[in-house]
Amino acid sequence: MTSQPAPAAGDPLELQFDDHHRFHDLLGHHDEHIKTIERALGVRIGLGDRTLLISGDPVERELAARVLKELYGLLEHDYPVYPSDVDYAVRILSRDRTAKLREIFLDAIYITAHKRVVTPKSVAQKAYIDAIRQDDIVFGIGPAGTGKTYLAMAMAVAALMRDSFARMILTRPAVEAGEKLGFLPGDLAEKVNPYLRPLYDALHDMVDFDRARKMVERGTIEVAPLAFMRGRTLNDSFVILDEAQNTTPEQMKMFLTRLGYGSKAVITGDVTQIDLPSGRPSGLKHAVQTLRGIDGIRFCSFTERDVVRHRLVRDIISAYDRAEAEYWRAARRRRRGRRRWRGASLHPAAPRRRRAALQKIAAPKTLPSPSSPDAASAASAPPRSGATRPACSSCSPVMASSTWCWWATRKCAD
Repeated sequence: MTSQPAPAAGDPLELQFDDHHRFHDLLGHHDEHIKTIERALGVRIGLGDRTLLISGDPVERELAARVLKELYGLLEHDYPVYPSDVDYAVRILSRDRTAKLREIFLDAIYITAHKRVVTPKSVAQKAYIDAIRQDDIVFGIGPAGTGKTYLAMAMAVAALMRDSFARMILTRPAVEAGEKLGFLPGDLAEKVNPYLRPLYDALHDMVDFDRARKMVERGTIEVAPLAFMRGRTLNDSFVILDEAQNTTPEQMKMFLTRLGYGSKAVITGDVTQIDLPSGRPSGLKHAVQTLRGIDGIRFCSFTERDVVRHRLVRDIISAYDRAEAEYWRAARRRRRGRRRWRGASLHPAAPRRRRAALQKIAAPKTLPSPSSPDAASAASAPPRSGATRPACSSCSPVMASSTWCWWATRKCAD
């Protein structure tokens, strides 16, 4: 592949490719890959005989050329480029123009039962995979759809096939997602099976059904709720705890202390989707605060940019994050407003209306004279709780006899 010298502003950038078959693979079915790049970067790409002409904004034009060159480099290594890979490539290179897709996409982890190669699709996923290879306890924290559990299971299955571990254990807490399912029929295994279905789905995507069933029957692969982990010592095991945000701090401590010799643990969760009852702390949040800084424990974070599901999933997560941020900003503004109102004083700099209102509230009540019509009705009314009872001259020499009070009217009849 060759590229012409940098064109002048407004002139299209020309890219030439050597291999005819790889060039057509780069274009995609009905030029789908080219259309994806055009929509994502706002450029126009003209097609020729093994030639592409890119026009548009100079910055986006250079980025489009960089994406096409990196994708063609993957094809030269016989990597099959899918439409989703084009979207991932645009996202990766938009954040880091110096990133090399070959170091990310060619890091093959496992080949699934459907003959698809499991590889990382973002820089964060690549760092996550490297952390699992190097450290014994790894936390993967991020929104849904970022591949936390799927990549961990691919690493576990690959290690199990290499006989690096004796067994693989998949576990998660049995917590409903915001609704009570009631009393479930069947024995204990049938009751907890619905909570473990997502783990079975990912397992059957990597290992064919019959082989997975035999491995489960032999105990090579174990899928169990977190409550069954207490009292066990897990040696030579690859353990995955999914949905860790729904654990309590006690459950998280119990799980982490099950790890035995030659074992590895991966804990995944999303702290924005906690289904615990109100007031119960999340064990995942507590572990992040408590265990950070310990050698051998790695924390990997993901964002909505690492989502590898449908394009709309990334937009939905971003919309919810913006709504939550706006909610907390409004709450902080309301709290600041209440503090300012409570702390308002009669300072000369205070607004005139507020100062007048506070003066009216702070002014003492004017008592009616004994000859007023209100005095007769007030005389028969009992005193308010905590009210001060002034006296006339017959009851106390301190008060003038002209001062009316309920006490003087009732007791002295002055």
